[in-house]
Amino acid sequence: MVDEQIVRRGIADARVLRAMREVPRHAFVGPREASAAYWDRALPIEQGQTISQPYMVAAMTEALTLGERARVLEIGTGSGYQAAVLSLIADHVISIERHERLASVARERLERLGYFNVSVLVGDGTLGWPERAPYDGILVTAGAPAVPATLREQLADSGRLVIPVGDEYQQHLLVITRFGDRFEERRGEACAFVPLIGRQAWPDRSG
Repeated sequence: MVDEQIVRRGIADARVLRAMREVPRHAFVGPREASAAYWDRALPIEQGQTISQPYMVAAMTEALTLGERARVLEIGTGSGYQAAVLSLIADHVISIERHERLASVARERLERLGYFNVSVLVGDGTLGWPERAPYDGILVTAGAPAVPATLREQLADSGRLVIPVGDEYQQHLLVITRFGDRFEERRGEACAFVPLIGRQAWPDRSG
């Protein structure tokens, strides 16, 4: 998976590649999806969510340019796979999931697999988690209509925020770097994520 899907597409950060090799992706999907766990595609999980395509996980992680002592905020725990990859690079990962069931399953899975530097919390990810801010990196695993102001505010100086922004069907990755009160923004490749639901993103239309 790593050599064919990730290295060939330009991912070069040695720590990201090592993490992608070490985290057992099949352990983060259900039995019906296990045979497709290492394919270059997103896969369905519970609550109508997805586990991201391996290349996208690697690309977003590399874009954060994390140091070894970094504190990272992840918005959208899902299966816990992205958090596990981040945990092998950063010092601590705080991951917010709005679905209690997904959070519970991901928390148990991460602990069982030995990723003890991940804290899985339940809440509105668009509001971040100000109690533990600022963060050296913030990674959002759902598509937003715009960048939530609260996430910008919780970014540390020289920190990076990686977020898909666009409509509910297609987005582009934005990489935002903070320099004091100034934010530099770089637009990356096209992508398609499930919608980011919350007070500063899309409304919950599930009924």
